[in-house]
Amino acid sequence: MSYQTVYDRAMSDPATFWGEAAELIDWDRPWDEVLDRSNPPFYRWFSGGMLNTCYNAVDRHMRAGRGDQPAIIHDSPVTDSRTTITYAQLQDQAARCAGALQALGVAKGDRVIIYLPMVPEAVVAMLGCARIGAIHSVVFGGFSARELATRIDDAKPKVMIAGSCGIEPNRIVHYKPLLDSAIDLAEHKPTHCLILQRPQEPGTLIPGRDLSWSAALAAAAPADCVPVAATDPLYILYTSGTTGQPKGVVRDNGGHAVAMAWSMANLYNVQPGEVFWAASDVGWVVGHSYIVYAPLLAGCTTVVYEGKPVGTPDPGAFWRVIQEHRVAVLFTAPTAFRAIKREDPHAEHLRHYDLSGFRALFLAGERCDPATLHWAEQILGVPVIDHWWQTETGWGIAANCLGIEPLPVKPGSPTRAVPGYDIQVLDDAGEPARPGDIGRIMLRLPLPPGCLTTLWGNDARFIQSYLSAQPGYYLTGDAGYLDEDGYLFVMSRIDDVINVAGHRLSTGSMEAVLASHPDVAECAVIGTADPLKGELPLGLVVLKAGVTREPASIAKDLVKLVRDEIGPVAAFKNVVVVERLPKTRSGKILRGTMKAIADGKDFRLPATIDDPAILDEIASALAAIGYAQGYVRGDHRSGS
Repeated sequence: MSYQTVYDRAMSDPATFWGEAAELIDWDRPWDEVLDRSNPPFYRWFSGGMLNTCYNAVDRHMRAGRGDQPAIIHDSPVTDSRTTITYAQLQDQAARCAGALQALGVAKGDRVIIYLPMVPEAVVAMLGCARIGAIHSVVFGGFSARELATRIDDAKPKVMIAGSCGIEPNRIVHYKPLLDSAIDLAEHKPTHCLILQRPQEPGTLIPGRDLSWSAALAAAAPADCVPVAATDPLYILYTSGTTGQPKGVVRDNGGHAVAMAWSMANLYNVQPGEVFWAASDVGWVVGHSYIVYAPLLAGCTTVVYEGKPVGTPDPGAFWRVIQEHRVAVLFTAPTAFRAIKREDPHAEHLRHYDLSGFRALFLAGERCDPATLHWAEQILGVPVIDHWWQTETGWGIAANCLGIEPLPVKPGSPTRAVPGYDIQVLDDAGEPARPGDIGRIMLRLPLPPGCLTTLWGNDARFIQSYLSAQPGYYLTGDAGYLDEDGYLFVMSRIDDVINVAGHRLSTGSMEAVLASHPDVAECAVIGTADPLKGELPLGLVVLKAGVTREPASIAKDLVKLVRDEIGPVAAFKNVVVVERLPKTRSGKILRGTMKAIADGKDFRLPATIDDPAILDEIASALAAIGYAQGYVRGDHRSGS
């Protein structure tokens, strides 16, 4: 069946389309209505239906004879260990985790915050919560005590599940002290904490509050699956808010399970029994969707990787994992491939590994520049699929759906809308933009199954943040355009569309030009304040390993390249070469923070920043060319 046929079916009759897709899931009670439109904009999927997500991700595969199949492969170069957990073992562990939670008083609807590194216990904890209808909220391991405290006060968990430490290539991250500090800071106090004691650094347990994870599970009676309503929350996942108060994205059970299962076969073209690897972290949405739930719902084997694309031990780390575990499809961020490309531009390490069973690479999380896409295609010789989605949607909005009909690739585009999504690009007046014109990327309501249903405890903020910009539409916050073939080009966040003397220009288009230069490993373009033209673009570039040319000469080439490709209207005059770019732990470049540094404005230190010291390096580089005059070294303008 062609892509267009499938897409048209999904849009013309979504109730029938998603009702058929729901046959991929086992239901305790059928739904009364596939799509409940009774209370817009709060649309609900599979109203009246009852199911259990853990049962669908684990138990039903046991009944289908997959008990001896690996469910989880934990690959940890930082501890030099490999662990395989079968579906039978996962069922036992999830049931015991659920039983341990019940023994601590956790019941359906209660919240549990999970603060664990990339270990199998993180997956077990999520499934254990889902098994008894408890709502989990995974917080990225190593988040600051202050940020963890805000999530404790918002979710009000009855129990916390945390690791004693996390392990980075060259250091130990002290989770337990952060947890204790967060609970001290929070107004809400969880009743108990289950602590996974890692041998590299066991934590000190507080009597009466803290229990050992291993001891609690060993003593627990395995719990059965508890049916919940399809519309009941499965999890809360916090994403940054513009006010500094994080937004708790709520995902339901029914629509989420259907969307995850459908996407594995149709978007990623992965079948039961195959090995799927999402090289992300369980603390991010990619980890929720494609390390944990989607692969397990589809009966696949998922890889949980505790390592880096480079440095654990070298740029061949990903190739080793693919060969060793027979990975069929890899999903990671473009940032990871830019890091590999920077360290090993000629892919010398790839020659040592056999990737003959590897079928496709999917990239998402940041805009994939054409240069990175072409490099990955050239070295791997398999389809490289750039696709686009958000924490809020939970799965692909635009993609080249390999399981339906692969479409021609247009570098720089995540291809076309995934069936179920109605993508529109609107101008400032709310009218459809002409093909090729940049506007606000919006999604016509209702959103398909699997997307956020609201924000935790705050329906009003959900409407204000996402649904108020244009009646009947969801605001993605991204800017871009549709071409004459309906291909989507996501150019930047709306805030990153800069206004140069009245001309609206995308920083993403300039980044694509910079990234095409053979000496550039990665780059970012920000808009800086200018009294004459309003804003002027400024490029920051990181060079590939081994480049010996003078940075000033390269910068001059890059200015000319942008002016030749985009034109003098861009007023592109300044490029600074830096050693590295500030990023979140998930690999997103902190463009807004760099803009604030360049303009000398106060900013809040991002909670997810990988290494705050990078900001001083950026400020020094910018000061050398006349920017960052208001920056205070070491303070980071964090407001703390």
